Amino acid sequence: MSTDDAFATGPAGSGAEPVGAAPACAGPDPDTAGAAAEIRWDRLPEAVRGRVAELAAAAVAGLPDADVPHRLRRLARFTPAKRARLGARALLDEVERSAAFRAAVLAWCHEHTPGPADVEDPLGAAALAVLGGAPDAPDLVAAAARRGEAGELRAELEAANSRVEKLTAELERLRDELATAREDVRLSAQAREAEFAQLRRRVGEQGARLRSATDALDAAAADLEAVRAEARRDLADALAERDRERVRADRERARADAAAVQVAAARQAAREARRADEVRLELLLETLGGAVAGLRRELSIGGGGPRPADLVAGASAVRPGAPVDDLAALDALLALPAVHLIVDGYNVSKTGYPELPLADQRTRLVGQLAALAARTGVEVTVVFDGAGVVAAPTRGTRGVRVLFSDAGVIADDVIRALVAAEPEGRPILVATSDRAVVESVRRRGAHALPSAILLGRLRG
Repeated sequence: MSTDDAFATGPAGSGAEPVGAAPACAGPDPDTAGAAAEIRWDRLPEAVRGRVAELAAAAVAGLPDADVPHRLRRLARFTPAKRARLGARALLDEVERSAAFRAAVLAWCHEHTPGPADVEDPLGAAALAVLGGAPDAPDLVAAAARRGEAGELRAELEAANSRVEKLTAELERLRDELATAREDVRLSAQAREAEFAQLRRRVGEQGARLRSATDALDAAAADLEAVRAEARRDLADALAERDRERVRADRERARADAAAVQVAAARQAAREARRADEVRLELLLETLGGAVAGLRRELSIGGGGPRPADLVAGASAVRPGAPVDDLAALDALLALPAVHLIVDGYNVSKTGYPELPLADQRTRLVGQLAALAARTGVEVTVVFDGAGVVAAPTRGTRGVRVLFSDAGVIADDVIRALVAAEPEGRPILVATSDRAVVESVRRRGAHALPSAILLGRLRG
């Protein structure tokens, strides 16, 4: 775009002086400003627009608030460089739109930086001419544009010269490196040739050693084959000896098995002979016992009459079938040898701990009876009705026999059968509060033990 397109010439007869002859910040006289060229701001070179924005940014901070448009006042708080960078668009719009703001910027510039125009700064002169609307503003803008283009070409030339110098230096460096690399290659080739000759000598020496080692290996292989042949002969002899020893061991094992069978047969025969002797002895004792019993009956010895001690006045003994009324009498009976305590299970447990389930009652009663049996050494049998047992029945513990009546049989009948099965004369205690059971067992000579008395002893 031609710089002349950025301006439209105003009315003729304008008396404005060229900007280049004015002071650095001096603008046209306000009286003649109307005759200046009309500026096309959108077609100004970008460098000139930037310098105008810098001048306006510098002036904003020093102008009174009345001369600064309202929307530019916030820029006064920024530094000049920051104002020119961040507010360039707003500053240029306001300079283009407001002739008063342009005049205020020129006046501030004339007041604060007076001096002759700097011919070395055509960009600044063009910016001042544009702000002042000078008639020669197109020439100054064109000169600034040409100066800028010349500067750019000069900078490009300098940059190209700099690159040439750098490339020349780089070429010299690469040449030096190439020469150095060639010298290194030559030296490396010489070193490789020397190393190759040395390796060739070593290969020759190793070949001689290899031939010697091969000869030694052949001799060792021959010796090894001889040793292997001798080892095979020794192994064959050892295997033959092992087979002979195995046959001999088999014969000895067979003899030992036969001897073990004979020993087992002898032991079995001895056990059978001893068992036969024991049976014969038992039969002999039974025969002798029967003979003695028959002799007693024939001679009427051991009748049912009273013994001398039974006739002593002022003393009494516990009679068979007598009830046990207190703990002292119970302890006296439990101290007798071969006492058998028969317990009506549910009768005692429901008397002692009726609040517990039946299974817990059985468990607790059997545990207490086991402790009593361990303490006194008496034989204890506890009988429960088996019809109502739906869970796993209570297992007996050491010293306590636990019985459950069969289907259709009550525990009372089992207790009566137990009393009837005992030999006459053995002390028997039946723990129950059932009157029918008490009367039936007392007729057979057993002692009736109330449940409460037994519970008192179990708790004590």
